[in-house]
Amino acid sequence: MTCSESQPFDPERSVGYLTKRVFQLGRIGMEPIFADEEVTHVQWSALMAVQYGVGGTAAELSRHLCHDTGATTRIIDTLEERGLIQRCRCTEDRRVVRLSLTEQGREIAMRCKDKATAMWSGWLSDWAEEDVDRLIDYLQRLRDRLENEA
Repeated sequence: MTCSESQPFDPERSVGYLTKRVFQLGRIGMEPIFADEEVTHVQWSALMAVQYGVGGTAAELSRHLCHDTGATTRIIDTLEERGLIQRCRCTEDRRVVRLSLTEQGREIAMRCKDKATAMWSGWLSDWAEEDVDRLIDYLQRLRDRLENEA
């Protein structure tokens, strides 16, 4: 929705504001999940990105997390020190360092995923399945558009 003099800005009708607010409130609601596993939301996001193949190198992970390379390196360092992730130099191109989860990292990532999925299912429990599917479709379309323009 666009703003005009006849239609002033209303946060309650703003896609940007509402998606940001849902993200913030969801993150707050999920804090106990990550505290139980002694990881942060960002660290879990990194583990999940590596697990699902969208963060196989530090550069890919940095782009996926929308973090600068320095911050991403610190996240990887912390996860490696905790034994949750490992770096492995690529044999075909020694300049490339691949990331993979350790068994402990995979277990933590999946436990958090299961708990987060259950939490979101609870938050959406009074929604019709078709409404949830429609929301997912809309969010995927918006994400795809933004990724294409980035």
